[in-house]
This record gives sequence, structure tokens and C-alpha cells, in this order.
Amino acid sequence: QVQLVESGGGLVQAGGSLRLSCAASGRTFSRYTMGWFRQAPGREREFVAAISRSGGITKHADSVKGRFAISRDNAKNTVYLQMNSLKPEDTAVYYCAARDTPAVVTNTYEYNNWGQGTQVTVSS
Repeated sequence: QVQLVESGGGLVQAGGSLRLSCAASGRTFSRYTMGWFRQAPGREREFVAAISRSGGITKHADSVKGRFAISRDNAKNTVYLQMNSLKPEDTAVYYCAARDTPAVVTNTYEYNNWGQGTQVTVSS
């Protein structure tokens, strides 16, 4: 398994940007498909973005397409989520997740490693 630690969350005005980072432990980071999920109070955890092991394939939820971009740097054992044109409805706790599969999966139940989450708050 891999240990994940998110950072980069905070308070930002609508229209602003943030970049989230997820640092992974271990020497097998490149074997994991990585994903970002978010959860607002009283709501289910939802898919945001995912990236293949080499970074060649990415998937983004319709709600964030054109605004968010997932990327990874395997040399640094880190996955990123660049968040632009932020909206108040993007407010949530954002979680990094990992799965030891080559498939770029997008469902919560398909991931078996999770970070502690980082809060993103977007004010209007």
C-alpha cells in the first residue's frame, strides 16, 4: 500500500485558482492509478479526476472539465490538481486516492488507498 498526504487547500475567491498536491510514500508510486475526489458536507464523495500510471491518460468529471487538470510527476512521487476558474460549488474536502491497477478507474469503491483530505473553500 501507499501513504498519501494532500496539501494546497485554502480559501480563494470565485474565479481564482489553487493547485493541490498529493505526496505519496514508497517506491512503487508509478504502479498506481491516481485520482482526486471531493466531498461537501451532507453529500456523497464524488469523482473529480484520475490519471494513468504513466500520465498518458486523464479523465475529468463533466463538472470540472476545462477548469481543472490532473497531472503527476513520478520522479517526485506526487500527483497534482490544478484548479482554475473556481466556483463556490467547488467548495469541498478534496481527497487523493490510489489504486494498484493499470485501469483509469473513476468510482470511489475502486480505490483502496486514501489521503486525509484538504479543505477547499471558494467564496463568492
